[in-house]
Amino acid sequence: MKEYEIFSNLKVPCGSKIVIRIDGRNFSQLSHDLKLEKPYDLEFVKIMINTCHEFFKEFSPSLIYTFSDEINILLNEIPFRGRLEKMDSIFASFVSGTFTSNIINNEEFSEIIENPKIYLKPISFDSRVILLNPEETVTYFKNRQNEAWINCLNGYAYWTLRREYSKDEAVQILYKKKSNQIHEILFEQDINIADTPLWQRRGIGIYRKKIVIHGYNPITNENVISKRWKPITDWELPVFNEEFFHLNQIL
Repeated sequence: MKEYEIFSNLKVPCGSKIVIRIDGRNFSQLSHDLKLEKPYDLEFVKIMINTCHEFFKEFSPSLIYTFSDEINILLNEIPFRGRLEKMDSIFASFVSGTFTSNIINNEEFSEIIENPKIYLKPISFDSRVILLNPEETVTYFKNRQNEAWINCLNGYAYWTLRREYSKDEAVQILYKKKSNQIHEILFEQDINIADTPLWQRRGIGIYRKKIVIHGYNPITNENVISKRWKPITDWELPVFNEEFFHLNQIL
């Protein structure tokens, strides 16, 4: 019956840069069930980061960039002999399982999860493989960071309006509004997006950075200094550009 597995031999071309984009499925419902704070819930963000760190340890990518319920992963090497079905299924299931485990073990959500009156649907993510050349890779992450900014602006505007208006009314007020008009709406509520945390506007990155380590050599009886590349969580990302990617040896 192997001949019926018509997509099993689809493979990534050699020499391609691979980005895996993973998105949460129906997370608006999950957000409602977990009673997350709007527009950003710090505990949820920490769970997303913990999930990304587990992925980093397991598959050793060059960069993980996350905002909202989206995770973008730039891989060093092509895994699973380039098999697309394998990558999509394993990465999505790994993130789904890790995220679920982090939710269950989080004390902040324990009362909700243990409430017999609340049924949390199984949590799942979808995964897609995106093929890029090195020049397109920086552009891709710049575009995703732009999306994080748009989400931040619209999120603050929508949930600020929801203090006074219904869901439909808030959507109608924001319908076809340009960025400067949305800024004006927020200014009227004494909210300046430039004052919000940088991670909300630009997303969060996990990548290796050269760290100075102080140690001791018992043989020579001397203090020694060494440098190692260690995964770090960057809550204050710059605007993505080629310099950032080359400086941190991501490409």
